[in-house]
Amino acid sequence: MFADLIGNDAIKHVLRRFVAGRRVPNSLILAGDEGVGKRQFALATVRAMLCRDTTDSEPCGVCSICTRVGEFAFPADDDKDAHKLVIWSGHRDVGTVVPYKRNILVDSIRSLEAEANFRPYEAESRFFIIDDADKMNDAAANALLKTLEEPPDTSHIFLITSRPDSLLQTIRSRCQILRFSPIERADVERHLIEKRAYSHDEARLAAALSHGSIGRAVSINAEEYRRRSERMMTVVNNAIGSRDAATLLKISEEMNDAKNKDGFESEIDLLESLLHDIWRIAKTGDQNAIVNTEYSAVLSRLSEASASSAIPVWIDSIEKLRGELNVNINKKVATDALFVTMAASK
Repeated sequence: MFADLIGNDAIKHVLRRFVAGRRVPNSLILAGDEGVGKRQFALATVRAMLCRDTTDSEPCGVCSICTRVGEFAFPADDDKDAHKLVIWSGHRDVGTVVPYKRNILVDSIRSLEAEANFRPYEAESRFFIIDDADKMNDAAANALLKTLEEPPDTSHIFLITSRPDSLLQTIRSRCQILRFSPIERADVERHLIEKRAYSHDEARLAAALSHGSIGRAVSINAEEYRRRSERMMTVVNNAIGSRDAATLLKISEEMNDAKNKDGFESEIDLLESLLHDIWRIAKTGDQNAIVNTEYSAVLSRLSEASASSAIPVWIDSIEKLRGELNVNINKKVATDALFVTMAASK
């Protein structure tokens, strides 16, 4: 329900206006950082369009339709055949496509194409949500393009993405784009306390580390975070201070150990966050605007010692590495190359 969504009030207003005029676009891109609620905004829009007891474009949230819209039975991660099909909610006019491993299968987009051309079962329209739409390969993207070029009047396709620039330009040009902003830190903290029963200290830490993402905030394990952040601080200290490539390569080995397979991306995120903080202090001198406040003194010292021109290059390299994770690169080789480059920078 729109009333329950946190932040991005301007987008709420736009979506409510679409619903009020019954003019939801046939193709819509919801773009923004991970965990800011893009999928929940999409589902709220679907509920508002299908619910038969709305008030001022707000779905009731309790009727059979509102309940069924959000009831998805997602397949097991290793069930490739199930990922080749549209996954239906409890409402037979609301379906979704999700990635299999790191890619959206072309068969799932072809399934969506076929389903989008069927008449609705019980509603006036059908709605399809493509999660992580940037994970479509060329074949899947081109299959979707055929549907977007001549969209059926009774079907609406929502593309959810944190990397809209990775979508084909021809896809972007055929969709209306709504760009989500990070959620205010105070709003994240309030949500964690009021809705998730966090203590004030836990909520303050999680909100500070969330980068404006509710999803990231609730996934943070304070003890695990501190362990990982200490390791990434060691990387930053060595890259800017001692330039000890051997130590950095040892940390790369630890990051890529099989025991850490679920932590690699979070550590890369932490490293990038620390570098952003150093860059911010170097440029503005403002320690109050940084994310990793517990390291403010150390980061301030590093900002004075760093070759500030190198930090944007490192950040770009991290972004490139993150983008290449979708094509199954050798993470150990990529991390080694990143760390050696950081140690060699002047």
